[in-house]
Amino acid sequence: MARPFVLPDLGEGLTEAEIVKVLVNEGDVIQEDAPLLEVETAKAQVEIPSPVSGRVEKVHVQAGQTVRVGAVLVTFADAGDGRETPPGQQAADTMDPARTPAPESPTGVIDGRAREAPAAAPAIARTGPVPATPATRRLARELGVDLRTVPGSGSAGRVTDDDVRAAAAGGPPATRAESTPSATPAVTPQGGADRGPGAERGPAKPLASIGLEPPPLPRFEQWGPVERRPLSPLRRTIAERMTLSATLIPHVTHFDRADITDLDAVIRRNLDAAKARGVTLTLTSFLLKAAALALAAHPRFNASLDPAAGELIVKRYVHLGVAVATERGLIVPVIRDVDRKPIQELARELGALAQRVRAGKAVLDDLRGGTFTITNIGALGGTGAIPIINYPEVAILGVARAREEAVVREGRIEPRLLLPLSLTFDHRVADGADGARFASDVVRRLEHPEHLLLEL
Repeated sequence: MARPFVLPDLGEGLTEAEIVKVLVNEGDVIQEDAPLLEVETAKAQVEIPSPVSGRVEKVHVQAGQTVRVGAVLVTFADAGDGRETPPGQQAADTMDPARTPAPESPTGVIDGRAREAPAAAPAIARTGPVPATPATRRLARELGVDLRTVPGSGSAGRVTDDDVRAAAAGGPPATRAESTPSATPAVTPQGGADRGPGAERGPAKPLASIGLEPPPLPRFEQWGPVERRPLSPLRRTIAERMTLSATLIPHVTHFDRADITDLDAVIRRNLDAAKARGVTLTLTSFLLKAAALALAAHPRFNASLDPAAGELIVKRYVHLGVAVATERGLIVPVIRDVDRKPIQELARELGALAQRVRAGKAVLDDLRGGTFTITNIGALGGTGAIPIINYPEVAILGVARAREEAVVREGRIEPRLLLPLSLTFDHRVADGADGARFASDVVRRLEHPEHLLLEL
């Protein structure tokens, strides 16, 4: 039975992706999670894995096409492993019942006490592919969880990261559901073939309008020769989103400096020990932790504004975006639940995530769901910057290069390492005093690194 695979929801206002390379041919028999396509979204070039095992019946796209969410990419002739499956046979035949979470009862309690699950719950029988994102599939492989045994708490039965973690811990499935917006399928041909990094792109197309009409450009050719270069999909979307943010959000920036002399000493003392554990300890991992803890104390900066409803949407999770410079442009991958992870785990995850992004191997879930962004340009120099907020977030923390300066402490002049910080935030959501208090909280935590190391 033919099964179409469509471009999944990209999240955060992203509605299309450009096909960079088709990695399969019609007639190929491939396994679940095998590379299917390489696409360039508005945020990064990512590899889309196959959601099922089966034979590729038809490839509906080619390199150079711009494909909207919901458009059919590939049709599979059959699901499973490429062989015919006898009628009535269920995928549960190969499942491990020991990894199956116990089913929840309708009420969850008996006589005021929690209802206990049976010691051995029957496995969940799935006859088709498991609905889960590539990131969730990777997490399941890392934790040794068979996705076919995990009940999904997401929309339309989608298995979420929390479901996988609960299954790995032997607990009940997660209950938090996630919604997936729908989109109208459409494919826009853009021409061109498989391209290397320096190859020409298809025809340029205008940036999306946000209601302002710029004045016409002068005819530059009258003063000398010019060259017109079409923007890449990533650069075009950066331009559109920065214009959107700068136009819609009244930005205000608060500047501060943190004395990170002690923090720098902690990092240097622990570099070798961390490397022995496969971790590269960096300032950014401490920035992530300090910002996450400060956001818990100042939740209005971990929010989004809904102007139409007149409401502030405060997020009770802390997923921090980290700006990563690549040859193709600035990309902001997301580290989830930063407030709940120790420094070493953050450093390990940050290193792996940045490496995937620079190699063009990030999956879509690596790039969405952020609640607050940190951009650290210290490696490139500078004394400060005013970054633009990553819409629809309401704040962003900018970090410049730390420099040793003469500081008066207790009547004595001492050399201290000072780190410039800039907090840019939405003035509709917070006032200057709120921004100053939040920045001071971040500074205080950076100046007491032992507290960050003890936080779990």
